Amino acid sequence: MSVVESGAGDESAPTEELLYDVIRRLWPLHRTIVRAVERELEGTGMTAGEHALLDALRSQGPRTVPQLARSLGLDRQPVQRWVNHASELGLVVTAPNPAHRRSSLIRLTAEGGEVMRGIQESEAGELRRGLTDLSADDISTTLRVLDRLGEEFRHLADGSHVAPEDLDNKDNQPE
Repeated sequence: MSVVESGAGDESAPTEELLYDVIRRLWPLHRTIVRAVERELEGTGMTAGEHALLDALRSQGPRTVPQLARSLGLDRQPVQRWVNHASELGLVVTAPNPAHRRSSLIRLTAEGGEVMRGIQESEAGELRRGLTDLSADDISTTLRVLDRLGEEFRHLADGSHVAPEDLDNKDNQPE
């Protein structure tokens, strides 16, 4: 029986089941991605978490540890450990933060930038070869759905649910 057939008489059931199917796939997908990244990093001394850290710095620029932790959806402590290790590897350095004297900015070194460029070029080549059947529209839709799911689960996690209709009306959103 298909998902659509299982919701006979209830218009929301197919959508709910499809959403649950998406959610059910996210954890195994995340673990598979981590394993693939770890395999790619063999011999570099880096972990998958440090890869995520360097990627965030490469895409967002210098950040404080708390900013990095928020952008990665993690506690500050593991991010600080990754920063410390990446610093030992010469991939990041701390720099004064003009906005806050006690919270240094973390930035990629030239070597860190080169390492990430090499890793991401290799990853991009693999993605291009393996996912040629996906269009830019498919990927854009996927990003929109994942962003929306993430938004909803953040609200569920912190108890601040915002109705979908309020998302379009910025004046009604909590500050």
